Amino acid sequence: MQRQPILIAENNQDDIILLQALLQKANLSVPIHVVTDGEQAISYLSASGEYADRAKYPLPQLVLLDIKMPRTDGFEVLEWIRRQHELDDLRVVMLTGIEDVRYVNRAYRLGAISFLLKPIELTELLYLTSVLKQ
Repeated sequence: MQRQPILIAENNQDDIILLQALLQKANLSVPIHVVTDGEQAISYLSASGEYADRAKYPLPQLVLLDIKMPRTDGFEVLEWIRRQHELDDLRVVMLTGIEDVRYVNRAYRLGAISFLLKPIELTELLYLTSVLKQ
């Protein structure tokens, strides 16, 4: 059986490439799926629209969720996730390039398991993904 993927919800192509490279260096043997805005993230997680095929787009074990995304921002996506009881165990890590304690506090208050400031360092990502290897 294939392991649950990691979902990257990020609109900046450079950050997507960096995250994919860091996850590859972490030697995780899981698929990585990418969406580029908040509405796509919700569609993926709710198995709707182009993401309706759960065999092709299984629920992730971890979401790396950028705060500043078009259409629906990361906080709105996180609020939506926490209203979905079937996603109660979904681990969400918030990502941002803005160092603001209000962002950090809001992310944790909404149920994020961690908050990372971009650019992400390999050691930070390794720490977060170490639990996924179990």
